[in-house]
This record gives sequence, C-alpha cells and structure tokens, in this order.
Amino acid sequence: EVQLVESGGGSVQAGGSLRLSCAASGFTGDDYAIAWFRQTPGKDREGISCITENGKIHYADSVEGRFTISSDKAKNTVYLQMNSLKPEDTAVYYCAARNSFATVRESAGSYAYWGQGTQVTVSS
Repeated sequence: EVQLVESGGGSVQAGGSLRLSCAASGFTGDDYAIAWFRQTPGKDREGISCITENGKIHYADSVEGRFTISSDKAKNTVYLQMNSLKPEDTAVYYCAARNSFATVRESAGSYAYWGQGTQVTVSS
C-alpha cells in the first residue's frame, strides 16, 4: 500500500519560510514523479512543483524562484522549501505521486497517490 505523509505546514508571516516534507512508503517503480499541489477553498488543486525519478524538476510560474523541491532517496522523502512566502501562498498543500514522468502541468487527476494535506497560512 502506497502512503504519502506530509508534514511541516504551519503559520508564518509574509516573507518567512517553511519546509514541507513528504515521506513515501510502499511506492515502487523505475519511473515516477512526485509533485506538490495546493488548494484553496472553491478552487481546483494547483500543481506547483514536481520532481521525477531521474531528477527533472519543474515549477509553476507562481512559485518559480521562491520554492525549491528536492528529494532524499535514502529517506524516501521529498521536500518543498518555501521562501519569501506571500499571503496568496496560503493553502492546503498536498504531495502526490504517479508511476510515470510528469511536468508541473499534469492535472491532479493524473496522480494516483495522495497525502492527507498540510495547511500553510501566510499572514500579511
């Protein structure tokens, strides 16, 4: 059984930083992508970053230059370092995984596995 568990959310003031973690277990496959999505009430989940098995990284324009995705294969964990946070970054953040290559443009529906989500709140 695949499990993705996010951690690291919280509340921070604008300009601050947070690091999210996504610990994966039970996930196998030679070709995969792990992505971070975020969602605010009434809106669809927005893909903001993804990393593939071979290390390809993609970012949405909204977070490019401020967020950094990385992975530690030994720990089966993907991280999202979020710097220069803005109030508009406030959302529930989810990590997701799929058994194929992906860019950040892939829809949420194309991911088979999801974590439970973690709240990020940025105050002005």
